[in-house]
Amino acid sequence: MKTITNFDENVRVMENVWIPLSDGINLAAKIWMPERASREPVPAILEYIPYRKRDFEAVSDSITHGYFAGHGYACLRVDMRGSGESGGVLKDEYLRQEQEDGLEVLEWISTQSWCNGSIGMIGISWGGFNSLQIAALRPPDLKAIITICSTDDRYADDVHYMGGCLLGDNLSWASTMFAYNSCPPDPLLVGEKWKEMWFDRLKESGVWLKNWLDHQHRDEYWKHGSVCEDFSKIRCPVMTVSGWADGYTNAVFRLLSGLNVPRKGLIGPWSHKYPHFGIPGPAIGFLQESLRWWDKWLKKKETKIMEEPMLRVWMQDSVTPNPIYKKRPGRWVAEKEWPSGNIKTLEYHLHPGHKLSKKAPVKNETLTIQSPLSVGLFAGKWCSYAAPPDLPGDQREEDGGALIFETPPLKKPLEIMGAPLLNLKFSSSEPVAMVAVRLSDVGEDDKATRVTYGLLNLCHRNSHESPELLETDRQYKVQINLNNIAQSFPAGHRLRISISTSYWPLAWPSPKPVRLKVYTENSSLELPERTPQKADQYLGAFREPEGAPEVKTTQLEPVKHKWRVIRDLAKEESALEGIIDNGTLRFDDINWMVTSRAKEWYTFKSDNFTSVKGETQWKRRFQRDEWFVEIVTRTVLTSTEENFRIHAELDAWEKDERVFSQNWQYVVPRDHL
Repeated sequence: MKTITNFDENVRVMENVWIPLSDGINLAAKIWMPERASREPVPAILEYIPYRKRDFEAVSDSITHGYFAGHGYACLRVDMRGSGESGGVLKDEYLRQEQEDGLEVLEWISTQSWCNGSIGMIGISWGGFNSLQIAALRPPDLKAIITICSTDDRYADDVHYMGGCLLGDNLSWASTMFAYNSCPPDPLLVGEKWKEMWFDRLKESGVWLKNWLDHQHRDEYWKHGSVCEDFSKIRCPVMTVSGWADGYTNAVFRLLSGLNVPRKGLIGPWSHKYPHFGIPGPAIGFLQESLRWWDKWLKKKETKIMEEPMLRVWMQDSVTPNPIYKKRPGRWVAEKEWPSGNIKTLEYHLHPGHKLSKKAPVKNETLTIQSPLSVGLFAGKWCSYAAPPDLPGDQREEDGGALIFETPPLKKPLEIMGAPLLNLKFSSSEPVAMVAVRLSDVGEDDKATRVTYGLLNLCHRNSHESPELLETDRQYKVQINLNNIAQSFPAGHRLRISISTSYWPLAWPSPKPVRLKVYTENSSLELPERTPQKADQYLGAFREPEGAPEVKTTQLEPVKHKWRVIRDLAKEESALEGIIDNGTLRFDDINWMVTSRAKEWYTFKSDNFTSVKGETQWKRRFQRDEWFVEIVTRTVLTSTEENFRIHAELDAWEKDERVFSQNWQYVVPRDHL
């Protein structure tokens, strides 16, 4: 990334500004301000998240918001209620209180002498969610948003559930927030009340995993904050962005299709990161693109951004399987609108002999599959947060426990763009069952690279709101939607569909082993074939990434990331271990040292479906001179055939004294899951 130090605007940084709310709570904000704003008001850009402006997001915030400020915008990074130095307690994600606080923040910004009343919102993940949610409330001064790696549907397409299946990332994310919510404010900013604020968080934030397991269907809990319930409520322009290694690409397509406002979509090869930090690469000059958007809608400058295609995506080339890519080869392609007339359905039928063919089968064949729990160990994460090495590996090992169907070698190249779909005719040996479907690119050396996948809890075959048990051995027809993707397959490669009855630990398995019968008659794969467009070669290139200077830091202890599959053959135990150790980082200007370490284990024994266990542990430490605190959280999720069981622990130390300790135990009945 190129660091820009000579901006048109002189920028001053206000490290901490209090924003008062109507209930007496103060939210903490960091503001980057063009110096001239004191005499000549400017537009404002808000990012509103719980990830601590003082430390965890300080480096990326300085690069991003410092850049926007250098181009004439007042930029605010506001810590939500109960996070960072903000007062109160954060008790769940996307609560009504969060949105009401956000409206008050926007109103406060609009009344400041340095703001001209024109405001935008930007955010990745949580900040992308609440940008959409607050836009749907139509505050008068919110003129445009940029939402990155977010969703319009909190149940069907978020970290918690996918196709009605419980995601392993539901536990992982709950544990991450368990640790965030236990962190103290900085005494240098809040003074002596730091400990009272800290203890309020420790005592009151709670175990969010319990909240999310209490809602296993698409009920009112999930509908709240899901803007897909009524797209017409959003009336400001929307730029929506994601990456193919992220978990939130589907929302880009739905937002472009469902919204009736000026809108743009952008999808690169990236994981869960801003595109100017994009991994896998290529990273792009996203801040420059964002400025074109802000200048158009907040400054009323003509940047011609709306004359360009509605959707631009990275068409990925074929690669050999690898859990880590520094760069994904490919090219940029674009569509003037979405849905696009350039996309046609290409159908392949499931045939006897495990074949995929464009011709309809002349006879039916019944095939069976009962997958071992090991299918999924090489699936990678549902969402690549830390970026590689958590991407899927060679699928051949996974395919040993799956039912596969494969085309002959392609005679000519094939490009797809959109959401593949599998029509499946089946029957089940159990009343509760799931199915995982993977589309892979099989090279001439037989290596299989997963292109996309989809999950379906078969009890949700008709509805996510009102699941129904299966009648054993009764034949059903379902459609399994796979995640949207843009992928090119070269001539000589083969397409492979893999069907399994488990996908652990990406998804929690069914209560018992399931044997599915798959009927090739009326079972088919639908691919969104894209006709290559000559106009793609004339697309202007994105500029190289730029950013403002980052805050000064010193890495005192090194970063260590691991992603390991471990098998103990003597004990018939298998584990997927993930370690995200960010070491110790010192923020030099404020003499603030932060240590952050996370470990995750997902285990099972033999083929015992009630032996699966997810366990996470977080350690976070904050220190300045002789003052320091440390928090340790541990969350364990197990299940029987009837129930989920949660065990959570929280311990907090001030210096060498443990000052808080609490354990939680919950039993949550399984409900068609």
